[in-house]
Amino acid sequence: MSCIFCDFKEKTEQIIYENEKVFCIYDNYPVTRGHILIISKKHKVDYFALDKQELVAIDEAIRICKSKLDDLFHPSGYNIGINNGRSAGQTIMHLHVHLIPRYDDLAIDPKGGVRGAIPERQKY
Repeated sequence: MSCIFCDFKEKTEQIIYENEKVFCIYDNYPVTRGHILIISKKHKVDYFALDKQELVAIDEAIRICKSKLDDLFHPSGYNIGINNGRSAGQTIMHLHVHLIPRYDDLAIDPKGGVRGAIPERQKY
C-alpha cells in the first residue's frame, strides 16, 4: 500500500527543511499563510511510535521552521498540532506535525486555541 508521505520525500524541490529524521513542506491545504508540516522520514503512524532521536529531530525542525516563518511572515503566535488516530482527525496514517502560524488580524477570538477542534468546547 502506498503512503503519500513516504512517496513525497523524493520530491526534494518542495522540501523547505530537513534533517536526518524529518523533512518539512508547506501544507497543501493551509489553515493560515505559512502552515508547515514536519514529517517523519520513516513510516511511523503517530507521535507515540517515535523514538527519542525522532522526537529531538522534530523539535529541532519546529524551531528552525518557526524562525523561517518569523522572518517571512511575522506571525503573532503559533499552534503546534499532531492528530493521532482517526477519531483525532488523522487522515494520513504517517506521523506529521502541523506548525501553524497565527495572525492577529485572523484571530477574532482565539481564546481556547486548539480546543477549537471541538467548537462547542472552545469557550470556557
